[in-house]
Amino acid sequence: MEAKAIAKYVRMSSMKIGIVLDLIRGKNVNEAFAILQYTPKDAAIVVNKVLKSAVANAENNLNLDTSRLYIAEAYACEGSILKRFQPHAQGRAFRINKRTSHVTLVVKERD
Repeated sequence: MEAKAIAKYVRMSSMKIGIVLDLIRGKNVNEAFAILQYTPKDAAIVVNKVLKSAVANAENNLNLDTSRLYIAEAYACEGSILKRFQPHAQGRAFRINKRTSHVTLVVKERD
């Protein structure tokens, strides 16, 4: 049995979120919460919310034991890109890509 939580269109690049996800992949849920609490990155706040949602889904929908949960899968895919333009010298335009991402966390119960 596995529980999943997805956060879509997070206004952060998937590379930045991937750094935080690498820290917690394969860890117990309680250990992951402790790591995220002391990680000084903005992505840690987003990942913490998604992890809380996945644990709540496991507990309420599937009746899994929260003390035995671990993070089985954690990945961030690229979402749509918000394209913006900034004026530059001599009438030129400079493009700014504001990237978004979709964060997915899957938690399972240890055997």
